[in-house]
Amino acid sequence: MTREGTFILDSGDRFPTFSFNTVNHGQLALPDAFGEGWGVFLIYRGH
Repeated sequence: MTREGTFILDSGDRFPTFSFNTVNHGQLALPDAFGEGWGVFLIYRGH
């Protein structure tokens, strides 16, 4: 399936900059919240 106009991250790509509100910790800005090390960002798309 073609994905016209959609950017897909690949190995070594920089995580795009965005921010969102969390339930417990206020606003979180990525990738700044990862600091200088590695980070894991998990999205659960539940119903």
